[in-house]
Amino acid sequence: MRLITHLRHVDLAVPDFARQRDFYSGVWGLTEVASDTGISFLAAEGSPEQYIVRLRRDTGKRLDLIAFGAATPQDVDALAARLRDASVQLITEPGGLGTPGGGYGFRFFDLDGRTVEVSADVAVRRHRKLEPKEAVPVRLSHVVLNAPDIAATRSWYETHLDFALSDTLASPHMGEIMHFMRCNPQHHSLAIARGPHTSLHHVSFEMRGLDEYMYGTGRLLRSGARMIWGPGRHLAGDNTFSYFLDPHGNTVEYTTELELLDEDAWHPSVHDLTQPDVADQWGTANPMNELIAKESFNDPDRGVFVAPPV
Repeated sequence: MRLITHLRHVDLAVPDFARQRDFYSGVWGLTEVASDTGISFLAAEGSPEQYIVRLRRDTGKRLDLIAFGAATPQDVDALAARLRDASVQLITEPGGLGTPGGGYGFRFFDLDGRTVEVSADVAVRRHRKLEPKEAVPVRLSHVVLNAPDIAATRSWYETHLDFALSDTLASPHMGEIMHFMRCNPQHHSLAIARGPHTSLHHVSFEMRGLDEYMYGTGRLLRSGARMIWGPGRHLAGDNTFSYFLDPHGNTVEYTTELELLDEDAWHPSVHDLTQPDVADQWGTANPMNELIAKESFNDPDRGVFVAPPV
């Protein structure tokens, strides 16, 4: 039984907190909804989630945690019991959350040592429908994680959190490169990429539509932010992409039109990444190469099996 419903937020820690905060609350288009010394909670105008990105000041750069939603506190308790019985290391027991919107949840380490949070009963944020040409994120779309053994990490998320495989990217020379995983009809809320170390590959933000996606891409280009790949349209998921680097070298993406699946009828495919249409159906993006891949390997995550302080 699938107990996770959706992706809530991605939390990052960085040394230059002010610069990172200015980027996400400025040119990237998120809205700061709460803050304290060295911590900032950022929402998307079109999303009912209290926040979709949390930034925290730290001496080093790390992924603090990834947060998913559950339907009820009973589902949170059921998942915690399931993980405990499977000898998954819990960081906290289920209980009340002190973050904006409250709620009931707990934290645990995944196979690679990332902190994961699952919560229910978080208050819905008052949000709104974005206007035409309003080029700010509607919501958090998905997160992609680098893992040295993508088959093992994929299996862990399937076994313990009931994620399902949607599609795989592979090449004749390198084998499997990326697994797209879903927890609802959206083609992927999570993907596992093959990398040399455990790290964040990228965080993706959904835009209102194609026009808004292009306006946003243009705004980032004019700001001087470095775009490493795009604009284009992937085959797996059929979504658009423009990938940029944030001030600390994390890859962030503007996307739109991510495919919604009929889960009962869907059968995963293996797409050959050496075929140009797989990476970019439009043919408008710069070709995928080793330099682009290396940027998204990111720095080794300093937070592996180290729970964030808040």
